[in-house]
Amino acid sequence: MCGIVGYIGSKDAYPILIKGLRRLEYRGYDSAGVALISSGGDLNVWKTKGKVDDLVNYCEDKDVSGCVGIAHTRWATHGEPSAVNAHPHYSQSKNLAIIHNGIIENYADLKGKLMSKGVTFRSDTDTEVLVQLIEYIQVRKNLDLLTAVQLALHEVIGAYAIALLDRHQPNQIIAARKQSPLVVGIGKDEFLLGSDASPIVEYTDKVVYLEDGNIAVLKKGEDLKVVNILNRKLNPEIQTVDINLGQLDKGGFPHFMLKEIFEQPDCLTNCMRGRINVDADNVVLSAVIDYKKQLLNAKRFIIVACGTSWHAGLIGKQIIESLCRIPVEVEYASEFRYRNPVITPNDVVIAISQSGETADTLAAVKLAREHGAFIYGICNAIGSSIPRATDTGSYIHVGPEIGVASTKAFCGQVTVLSMLALALAKEKCTITKTDYLAVVKELHAIPLKMKEMLKQNNSIADLSRTFTYARNFLYLGRGYNYPVALEGALKLKEISYIHAEGYPAAEMKHGPIALIDSDMPVVVIATHNAMYEKVLSNIQEIKARKGRVIALVSKGDDTISRIVDEVIELPDTIECLEPLLSTIPLQLLAYHIAVCKGKNVDQPRNLAKSVTVE
Repeated sequence: MCGIVGYIGSKDAYPILIKGLRRLEYRGYDSAGVALISSGGDLNVWKTKGKVDDLVNYCEDKDVSGCVGIAHTRWATHGEPSAVNAHPHYSQSKNLAIIHNGIIENYADLKGKLMSKGVTFRSDTDTEVLVQLIEYIQVRKNLDLLTAVQLALHEVIGAYAIALLDRHQPNQIIAARKQSPLVVGIGKDEFLLGSDASPIVEYTDKVVYLEDGNIAVLKKGEDLKVVNILNRKLNPEIQTVDINLGQLDKGGFPHFMLKEIFEQPDCLTNCMRGRINVDADNVVLSAVIDYKKQLLNAKRFIIVACGTSWHAGLIGKQIIESLCRIPVEVEYASEFRYRNPVITPNDVVIAISQSGETADTLAAVKLAREHGAFIYGICNAIGSSIPRATDTGSYIHVGPEIGVASTKAFCGQVTVLSMLALALAKEKCTITKTDYLAVVKELHAIPLKMKEMLKQNNSIADLSRTFTYARNFLYLGRGYNYPVALEGALKLKEISYIHAEGYPAAEMKHGPIALIDSDMPVVVIATHNAMYEKVLSNIQEIKARKGRVIALVSKGDDTISRIVDEVIELPDTIECLEPLLSTIPLQLLAYHIAVCKGKNVDQPRNLAKSVTVE
């Protein structure tokens, strides 16, 4: 949660900071603020409740001069969204200013001790406790800022990414991280700072991904200095990032979400590039080649994930079990980490996260590692924490996802899980050559079928207007499409605020059927697969109770089409790959309903893109 930006160099910092905040606003949009060392040597903090545009309006008559600054866009944890609780936070003397992403778990204890020493607080946040603690140590012991930060962090329990300015040391920024991402950009005679690389890549492609426990000193005219909490000098790896700036704007679409839905065919082509050969008859994953023994000898796979990634994991479970004949469990990372699970060295734990920074998934990885399991990461963000914490894995390579409601990342995760299943099944000889070739060839063809599916965008937009009245939705699917029903319901909840539930279609009779009446829209995924007849029976049960049915059917279906209210046709594909097509109309339906209701689809209330705190 929350977005951090920093700049130190010879340029005006404020425009760079504001542009960076706009690129990170998907991380939080309750409030925003900047701190700048002005050209006159003052440390100015300007902040307000609301979004980055509100901050820009607020700063119109303020002194935003200076070449050194930090900025923040907030998703509230401690303290309600307000100007007072917005970051940056001053220390008591206003000589220091801090921005922070994360949670200080022992803030109440620290706050009580500081108040007993005469320190006064302006906000309700845990963050202010940290800057007050740093100043208290700095002044009491007459220390420089770096040493004061190191000593303060010894006393802190929790997760943090922080950046600090000191009015008395105006040519530096101190930054530190623990369990929350922070990236340093290295330019020509300048440094940049970001929660991820998106606010940095316009200025430099050279970055350092800070590790847990790293403290960075960004100083004008000097090389980057990175130390640990004990002041031991470190030699971080400078990496090159490759992000197309065009991926960071809307590209003519009204919202990032719609753009990212339409990017999915190209994204999946990129995801498969170099992994499925040009003849579409073989899948090669380097992780399977390099760690064949660990993967093939596994007695069990455990998939840990949250939210949309968990839904992708449910699909992955079915594909891996079907093709590889390996038992697979799918766990919410938040539950897995706290329930004392049975994990053995014979297990492979697959951790799935778009951002690579999901706090619960990271904690699950740590727990699994402590029990000797082999860890496989599936992630989108290169250089993020999960890829660095796992033994091996696969990037999904779908490009930056800005819309808070995940779309292309979900399809990328399902695609990587499909390729992993195929590669393992071939090595284990649990799939016939004929079936292997058929699935590989069909997976390679999915992007073209996605493009065909996206041609129905306008008709789905028209259809969505009919259902903006709804207060509840039910989504039903079976087999591989049951997780798609869950994902479709989640998308609608996230961006339109309509209550929706996903169920296995056969479970409808075990409770949800009581909800069905003429005001209850029911989305049913009813393609021509092994369970077609059973799903048809479920639809008839809904219609007998006057439910409104939107059916996703295989192209040319003339049975279900005659009895339902609305039909969306899908191109034919192999059953295990159906989720890659059936999820698209559900994404579009949720998007257009939310737009019709006037909702902010890219920044839905109370949500942020990356959940880096519990």
